[in-house]
Amino acid sequence: MSEGKGAKEPTSVPPSFIPSSGRKKTMPSTDSSRSQSAPSQPASFAPAKRSDHASSVKPAKRTARPSSSVPQSFQPAARATSETRRNPSSSPVSFAPEHTRTANPTQQFRGSSSVSTALRSVPSSPATASVPKRRPRVGRIVLSIFLVLILALGIGVFSAWNWVDDQLNKQTWLTSKADTAGESWLILGSDEREGTIGDAGDVEGFRTDTILVLTKPKTGSSSLISIPRDSLVEIDGSYMKINAVAQLYSRKQLVNEVEDITGQKINHVAMVRFGGLVKVVDALGGVDLCYDQNVNDPYSGMNWTAGCHTVDGNTALAFSRMRYADVQGDFGRAARQRQVINAIVKKGASKQTLTNFNKTKKVAAAALSSVTVDEKASTSSLLRMALAFKSASGKDGISGSVYWTDPDYYVDGVGSCVLLDDAKNIQLFSELSHGTHSAGTVGTLAEQQN
Repeated sequence: MSEGKGAKEPTSVPPSFIPSSGRKKTMPSTDSSRSQSAPSQPASFAPAKRSDHASSVKPAKRTARPSSSVPQSFQPAARATSETRRNPSSSPVSFAPEHTRTANPTQQFRGSSSVSTALRSVPSSPATASVPKRRPRVGRIVLSIFLVLILALGIGVFSAWNWVDDQLNKQTWLTSKADTAGESWLILGSDEREGTIGDAGDVEGFRTDTILVLTKPKTGSSSLISIPRDSLVEIDGSYMKINAVAQLYSRKQLVNEVEDITGQKINHVAMVRFGGLVKVVDALGGVDLCYDQNVNDPYSGMNWTAGCHTVDGNTALAFSRMRYADVQGDFGRAARQRQVINAIVKKGASKQTLTNFNKTKKVAAAALSSVTVDEKASTSSLLRMALAFKSASGKDGISGSVYWTDPDYYVDGVGSCVLLDDAKNIQLFSELSHGTHSAGTVGTLAEQQN
């Protein structure tokens, strides 16, 4: 979808906002496009239907904080129409919280949401039917590769510095928000599903399923904070998940939403397409990975014999995606993603690679071809980002997630969303940008795990 092109007016029948604990298991008959998948299959990442992108009705308030700590992953919301987005027929819903980005109600407990729901054990036998593949959330992996290579090339050879600058794919991202303390980068991982198989009602394009904010203050610790892709946002009176904003509105609108969440100016943007991981690993000639379980997982495509192996790009990607055959679910996947990052960084920064300029350039070209940056980006700004990323990921850095009040807040027409805690997030990023926050892990998930 091109920028500036909106959608049609949403359905005239407002969806209900009854909390899911009081709802029937079947979905409303008026919204067949949101019917659930078969129990044996995870939520599909097929393109969202046009009727599923947004809702113009205010979510119901809730009354109790849930015990859950892990946001659920769901298909993005359906799009509303351009007339409503650009010129709503009715006034946008007013908000009560201090910040006007999302509703900030108290919550009602949803017993079905808990950390244990993410720790699923799935038999490793092959599925008997075709299974839609989930797209990975490995933007951090590809970005890490990209930054290491930029660092190596930029510092090593002046001609390579200019070569990197010539390779940058720039797009318009930045808003006119005034500068704030420190320097902030918005780092995105995108599924870029152009040409995805589907019917005429499907929406081609991309979703930003990895959203990270990297902050470097003038003094103090750098930080790398994630924003859940299912975070609920409101634009022109319509509700949707943040991962659909860039596609349904514009790249600038997504940056604007992140600036509202953080209260900070986003100085630069880097968006990484997930397919870049395959290209980079193959350009390196493979990487060494270890896993102590036999796996035959139809969802990720991972087929693994327990032990350590030198793998190609496709296998490394499946290794990074797999979670349904891992008893630790998302936590196990995160550990394997870190292993892939370390393996690529180790080989990319090895003497064998760095002393072979042609090979290093080939790997860098593979990484750069998968990255889009903002209109003001340069090799110099990418080098600063690489150094800040390295600092934030080190022992003296700050990492974690934003704060939320409900990780499983159900909104008809949108699905299960993460309801963010506006006040705590504004305070968090103010401290991060001024360098006054202590090193360590932050966010609601970190608090609930302690």
